[in-house]
Order: sequence, then structure tokens, then C-alpha cells
Amino acid sequence: MRRVIDRVHVLDEIEHLVGVADLVVIPADDLDEGIRQRDAGLGVEDGRARIAEEVGRDDRFIGVAEDPLELALARFLHRLADLVVGGGLFKGHLVREIDALGGEMGKNIDKTFIQSKMLNQSKGPAVHSLRTQADKAAYSMSMREILENQENLEIRQAEVTEILTEPLEASEDERKDGKRVHQKVTGVRIHQGTVYSCRAVIICTGTYLNARCLVGESITETGPSGMQRSTFLKESLNRIGIGLRRFKTGTPARMDGRSLDYSKMTIQKGDERVIPFSYSTDPKDVQIEQVPCWLTYTNEETHEIIRENLDRSPIYAGIIEGTGPRYCPSIEDKVVKFAEKTRHQVFIEPEGRTTNEMYVDGMSSSMPDDVQQRMYRTVPGLENCRIVKNAYAIEYDCINANDLKLTLEMKNVDGLFCAGQFNGSSGYEEAAAQGLIAGINAAMQVKGKEPLILDRSEAYIGVLIDDLVTKENREPYRMMTSRAEYRLLLRQDNADLRLTEKGYQVGLISEERYQDLKTKERQIAEEIER
Repeated sequence: MRRVIDRVHVLDEIEHLVGVADLVVIPADDLDEGIRQRDAGLGVEDGRARIAEEVGRDDRFIGVAEDPLELALARFLHRLADLVVGGGLFKGHLVREIDALGGEMGKNIDKTFIQSKMLNQSKGPAVHSLRTQADKAAYSMSMREILENQENLEIRQAEVTEILTEPLEASEDERKDGKRVHQKVTGVRIHQGTVYSCRAVIICTGTYLNARCLVGESITETGPSGMQRSTFLKESLNRIGIGLRRFKTGTPARMDGRSLDYSKMTIQKGDERVIPFSYSTDPKDVQIEQVPCWLTYTNEETHEIIRENLDRSPIYAGIIEGTGPRYCPSIEDKVVKFAEKTRHQVFIEPEGRTTNEMYVDGMSSSMPDDVQQRMYRTVPGLENCRIVKNAYAIEYDCINANDLKLTLEMKNVDGLFCAGQFNGSSGYEEAAAQGLIAGINAAMQVKGKEPLILDRSEAYIGVLIDDLVTKENREPYRMMTSRAEYRLLLRQDNADLRLTEKGYQVGLISEERYQDLKTKERQIAEEIER
């Protein structure tokens, strides 16, 4: 069976999201971000355009155009925009930029957050960073509603097993040099055999591609949270000359909040006056009752248990092949690499308003279950904790982003775009930013228009993509303000002045919002003149 669509989206972390249209997006858990190209119809969503924008944990959701049909194929629809882990510092800059360009992530978190805090307020405004705690179930449900109601976007549950291409005629120099055959995308094939013909594909597989989860000696050939991994796509990528490498990340345990003693911890409240992420959100709408988080610490007893059992940790037993993120280490790495530290911070964060699950931020681990039980219970407040979900490490395949152009299109495969952790980055926000840009550029290519490329001087998104594409990254890439040479100018509070014009030019910003920007610019100019 063959169908023709303009773009196909292949999502994985969200699970594979693949489609037939001008654009196909293949996401994974990464599909947690989105953009809506209202008039032009480009939809993007980690991981993360609506489909491409988050697929984002490590990307996301891309592109709906006004006339062309777009298809997003996700292996598990109930995992769309699923948030498996927590966020980090300085990611707020990226979310603000995504919103300024027309993305959905900022608007969605404004509707579903349970705590909000502006970090680093004791320092200069360039490093002020807005961070929110999401109700993970509500976030996913809200984003899915947005995606399902996006005009001209079709969503189907299916696993993409093959990227279909055809060779382009090689130049004389290319034939002499024996370079890889240049190809172009023609479609995708799903596991059931159906072929979707398209002119562009976006791959956002997150941490699902050939993944395996490790808890001590227990190794499961699966994606995050026990979801089925993607295996067939790897073979297809190899056949068309795309090399893969192995990265690793991890997640902490989840605990029953009723088993914790909060009197032994320090309460962490949100800001009294909440600042919204989205420039289109009315500040009055986010002044809501917030849910507190809690701070506690590991101690020498915790560290001693870890040291005694390092031989049972897949990281130190040589079982894990992939490289982990330097700036988000497991508790085993913290104890070994920072041996002089007598304690490490542990934040206890609620997973949502309607669940008792608590996220133990700061203690990701791949230790066996019995070791996890012992080490967690040495932490003040966790002495009687009941683990709902074990911490685990996860290995997965990704590409070397040096094979990409600044548009996030493969250099040797026309029409094949990539985003999120599949590109070797870490985090929902990084994934969402890449998904947005990949979605925009895939849509622009299909429409025969110029791509959107952000310079390092214009946006953190520009720094992110430039670093991925031009530098040799040997570990999952994490955005930090220190990576930006122009960080004094790239503040999170001026993202609209820097980028909304560009979002308007590609069709993601409405006329009303654009005129609001023009009014703001005139008011600033008048005040400066005064």
C-alpha cells in the first residue's frame, strides 16, 4: 500500500512518529514541543514545528502546511509529549526563544506548571533563568490535544522501519573521490509494510533507537519506562550511509510521596509573583497555587554504600558502552569523581498534582535494586521510602551531528532532517529547539523557500545548532550560558525582540502578535529618545 503526503514526521522518544506528506517526522519521547504555523500551516511539537519541536526530549514535531497533508507516525500515541525526566538550569532561555519563534512549549507549560521560579536573581539579567516544574501528565495531555486539532496534520500509531531514498547523479569530482553517493528522500516504510511517499522526513528518535535499560545486572532491551525500543530503523540508516554512535543517559527513582518525611527536608517554594514563559500568556493567568519541592542531601553513609557496590554498577563494571552527559552525572559518578564532597543535593519534586509519585532529582543511578533501596534510605527524609520506579541507565544510538547542515538536514541525503537526542544533544528544551528549526526548514524546503538559520549572535538556538554541527561532541550536548559568546545580549527577557520577526516571516507568528511586537519596539524607542 502506498500513500502520498507532503511531509512525514518520524518520532521515537515519543515513539516513532512518521508520516506521509511533504514532511514526515519520526519522534520519540522527544515530541514534547510544537509550533503552529497558523497561516502557512506549519505544525511543530522534545526531544523536540509541532511534530519536530520536542520530540525533543533530546526533540519533536514538525510541520503542517496549508494545502499539503502531513503525517506524524508515533509508535505509542499515549506517549506523545511525554516528559520522562526533569529539566535543568538555563533551559528557560531556549523555551523563551522557541516561544518567540512561534513554538508551543512555553504556552503549554504556562497551562500545566505546578511550580515556577526565576533562578540566579542575585546575578546579572543575562543569566536569569526561568524554571518550572511541570505536571507531566497534564503537559502530555494538553500537547496531544493541540496536535490532534492541528489542521492538515494526520497522526497515526506505527513504527517506521525504513527511510526510502533514491540516488542523485554524482558530480565528476565526487565519483573520482569515491565519496558517499548523494541521495534524496522519497518516503518511509512502516512495520506493516505501508509506504508513505514524501519530500521531507524529520527523524526525532530520542533515546529509543536500539536502546537498552540497565539496573545493575538486569539489562532490558527496551526504551525508557519499559516502552518498546526501535530497532529496524538502525539498519535502514546504515544502508543509506548514516553512521551511528552510542550515548548514554539515566534517570532517578520515583517514590511514593506518602512514605517520605518532609520534616527532615527544606521546603523549596516557587516565586510569589510568577512570570510566564510565553509572551502571549496573560501574567494574571499564571498566578496560581503552587506545589512545593523539597531539598535534602546525601551523606557519607550513602557514599560508602555506593563505593562498596561500584563493581555492580554497569557504568563501572564496563557493561555500558555509551558515553554519558558530563553535566548531568549519576550519583555513582558524583561520588567517584568528587570524592572530596561529603554530600550532594537531592531535590524531591512532585510528578504532578494528581499523583503521589515524587521525582528524586540529583540521584540518577544504574545500581541494582537492592543497592538502590539501601542508598536512598540513608538520605534524610527517605528512611522509609517506597520506590515506585527504579532508577536506571539507558543506552541508545544517535548520529554524529557533524553530518548535518546548519538547517539540520543531512549533508548527503536531501530532504532528511534530524532533531533532538538523535543529534547527540540532551534535554527536552534542546530537543524542542532543534525540532522547531528542523520543522521550519523542512517545510521551507518543500515550499521552495529560503531556510531559517540562526547565528550565534542572534540566539541560544543558534549556538546550540552551531556547536552540534561544527564541533566534535563526544558526549550528550547540554546548553549552558557559558557556551554563548554573546550571552550578555541573549537574555531570556528579550527573546521576542530578537526572534519574533523571524517567526513572523516563516509564518508561525500571527498578525496580531506581530503588531504587538511592533508596538513594543516603538514604545522602547520612544522611551530611549525621551
